[in-house]
Amino acid sequence: MAVVEGRSPGEPPRGGVLNERSAVFVTLRCGTELRGCLGRTRASRPLGVVVGEMTRDAATQDPRFPPVTPEEAPHVQIEISRLSEPVAATRDEIVIGRHGLVIRSGHNVGLLLPQVATEFGCDVEEFLQLACRKAELPASAWQDANVTISVFEAEVFGE
Repeated sequence: MAVVEGRSPGEPPRGGVLNERSAVFVTLRCGTELRGCLGRTRASRPLGVVVGEMTRDAATQDPRFPPVTPEEAPHVQIEISRLSEPVAATRDEIVIGRHGLVIRSGHNVGLLLPQVATEFGCDVEEFLQLACRKAELPASAWQDANVTISVFEAEVFGE
């Protein structure tokens, strides 16, 4: 949160797993309220670098929220989700609490982290419908032949 507070973030941490290329989402919360959530779905940069970038971007660039203020910064909790590579799946292969979803139709893409389904108490069909809505598709679009469903797992850690 250094950038929000007007400080330099410094060099990203390095070494071990932090050097591994990783797909990552960073979720920011202030209390129970979502304050930002952005990420990268491709493992193209080292974990230590992408976590810093996505934390900064979630705090300042998430179009759903105004930027985190310096006054808010000390109260923001950071959750990091390191994503596995998405694989094609059917409805029957989705496991709530284990899988995140990627729904894709043309240029429309909706991604939901695995923890979303448990936080909202979703069953598989509700989770698919949420992912469709996130992709700005009709809730039932997951049933269309031209819509692809992929699942991934996430290693989640935070403060």
